[in-house]
Amino acid sequence: MKIILSGSQLAITIRRLAHQVLENHDQLKNTVLIGIQPRGVYLSDRLVKEIQNQVPDDEVPYGKLDITFYRDDIRSELHVANQTDIPFTIENKNVVLIDDVLYTGRTIRSALDALLDYGRPAKVELCVLIDRRFSRQFPIQPDYVGKSIDSIISQRVKVSWDEEEVKIVD
Repeated sequence: MKIILSGSQLAITIRRLAHQVLENHDQLKNTVLIGIQPRGVYLSDRLVKEIQNQVPDDEVPYGKLDITFYRDDIRSELHVANQTDIPFTIENKNVVLIDDVLYTGRTIRSALDALLDYGRPAKVELCVLIDRRFSRQFPIQPDYVGKSIDSIISQRVKVSWDEEEVKIVD
């Protein structure tokens, strides 16, 4: 086991990601943030809170997207769906999708399919805490990255929000 981000580094990284989103989306006028259920919501909750601290007078449109039945790998086992909560339109909006770890790209591909049920966005950007760079199965790259790592296929990246750390487990 190797710790990638400690609690203090995690807080700094989330703050930096919030600043980067705000740099590219002036006052969030035409931008919505959407966390991918289940694990992306832990990051998106914290990211939205940090953005609200930075721009307290602006509304931060925030939703949560369940992609369970859009995945191409659920055929072999029964999955329990999470709840989608998108209380606004994404039609012609800039959408920032948020997830914890980008690995093969399958989750993001599924999220893009699911998003289309809620409208046609003007643009979709991806914000991830950890980018496992050399393991893509789809041509998907993040726009905002907390930390890029190189890992082998047998390793797992574990984001522990309770312990406030990110680690690689062999």
